[in-house]
Amino acid sequence: MPLRELAETEMISEQYLEQIFVELRRAGFVRSVRGAKGGYLLSRSPEEIGISDLLVALEGDLAPYDCVASEVAECERANFCTTRQVWMRLRDAMFQAMGQMTLEDLAHAPPGSASIMGTASGR
Repeated sequence: MPLRELAETEMISEQYLEQIFVELRRAGFVRSVRGAKGGYLLSRSPEEIGISDLLVALEGDLAPYDCVASEVAECERANFCTTRQVWMRLRDAMFQAMGQMTLEDLAHAPPGSASIMGTASGR
């Protein structure tokens, strides 16, 4: 699908969408096709593309605070921080929920649906 068409359909700036697709291509989720009928194609089937993988590729670590980010080995305040456990549980719950969703799930979810976990891929 050409980016211009996708931008119009989703009401997103084409320039912003171009930036997103550069990252998606770099991460191996899409491949570009040149020419008059060019655009982008998924590199894998939608049921193989996890939402958490997409978000990490586009945004980096999604932990609510740096002290619980995956690349942080240990927080210097870990022994006396009263809220660290909250942030760790929030991080884990968020990734667990996103780990149950795929691009296929989003593609088949009704617009505005609050419940998309496992709907299309049977997870």
